[in-house]
Amino acid sequence: MIVAEPVRGAQLVSRVSRILKAVSEHPDGLTAAAAAHATGFTRPTTYRLLASLAAEGFIDHDTARGRWFLGPELYLLGSLAADRYDITAAARDSVRRLAKETGESAFFSTRRGTETVCLLREEGSFPVRSFVLYEGARFPLGVASAGLAILSFLGEDEVETYLAGADLVERWGPAHSTPALRQRIEETRERGYAVNPGLILEGSWGMGATVFDAAGRPAWALSLTGIESRFRAERQPELGQLLLDHAHEVGVRLAAERTAGGPRRP
Repeated sequence: MIVAEPVRGAQLVSRVSRILKAVSEHPDGLTAAAAAHATGFTRPTTYRLLASLAAEGFIDHDTARGRWFLGPELYLLGSLAADRYDITAAARDSVRRLAKETGESAFFSTRRGTETVCLLREEGSFPVRSFVLYEGARFPLGVASAGLAILSFLGEDEVETYLAGADLVERWGPAHSTPALRQRIEETRERGYAVNPGLILEGSWGMGATVFDAAGRPAWALSLTGIESRFRAERQPELGQLLLDHAHEVGVRLAAERTAGGPRRP
């Protein structure tokens, strides 16, 4: 029998954060065993954290299915925080127009530390779709087109620091080794937009463009995903230009909101 040590202070906050993020990445819920695997915690520790969070309303437990979901208290807190941090209004129109103009699924993602988090998704008219990306999905920088777009336009020192500490190969495969990432970063800088040629899921392609904040730093990204045949080389420049144009529009709107008394920090 595993006996977990008491968890206090900052360590407890860190563990709660990891549990909540793990649950948020599974819209259909996840089991305690899956949560333990995702976080690296022991099963007893994981269950105690889930149960404690459920008692406070931050986690919801579907006992019939044995799955855990984000709870109603998070919805209430998120609604209160939205007035200060919600930046999706500035991007929603561009996401909708990208989906309509291209027929592909369109997205808006934000940078959170060394990750990107998808905030908006809009389905296009093309009947065959990719479901790799969804609202709430998190990926490390350099994984998925949005994260590659943002990583590529960070300062050189910041890129090098990230690459030195990132270990993406074990989960995401050899295509995410440091040399491979360096090559894709160089290609992204040359084109202005990122291309993900089915590196997360075979046959599911993506393209992304960086949205810069008022200080000129890469803070968000617009992206498109779909099946490989819809992202052939001859179509990529057209899609890339649309992404760049809309990314510029979103950046201008966000800068205007900040000048007027918003925003909304990522």
